[in-house]
Amino acid sequence: MVSSKNTGVAQVYIGVDPGVGGGLAALDGDGCLIDAIRMPERTLALLAWLQRHAKGATALLEFVRSSPQMGRASCFTFGRGYGRLETALDAAGIPFGEIVPAKWQGIMGCRTGGDKNVTKAFAAARWPGYKVTHAIADALILAECCRLLEARQRAATVRGFK
Repeated sequence: MVSSKNTGVAQVYIGVDPGVGGGLAALDGDGCLIDAIRMPERTLALLAWLQRHAKGATALLEFVRSSPQMGRASCFTFGRGYGRLETALDAAGIPFGEIVPAKWQGIMGCRTGGDKNVTKAFAAARWPGYKVTHAIADALILAECCRLLEARQRAATVRGFK
């Protein structure tokens, strides 16, 4: 996990769930929701959202690959979208890490087994005053995972275990 260049500690934690059905979420240092949206279709809208939340931010991008069930065109579209996310994060000046679904689900204690209702229910319980949809549930949990991983990294650094 990377820390913000500006302060050494991120103040905004962004979760990025790639794909057309994914989303973006931003949390503050206490884990309170700042903003969450369905993945923008247009690159400029994606970049604008990231730039609005970029100051003091760090992000966690779900690292996923195409699957054998996808056709060639789907694989190309998916890869293009993933590259667009990496580029937008870089352009917004947001340091980010990548994490596979099994890892973040294990850290957060919400293994889905492929059932998106698991993460939706988990996110709805964590942020009860917010209408959680399938599109933003994973992004919310990824943002919280980002916050927790950075806190662990800071604690390890303080104890001298970098």
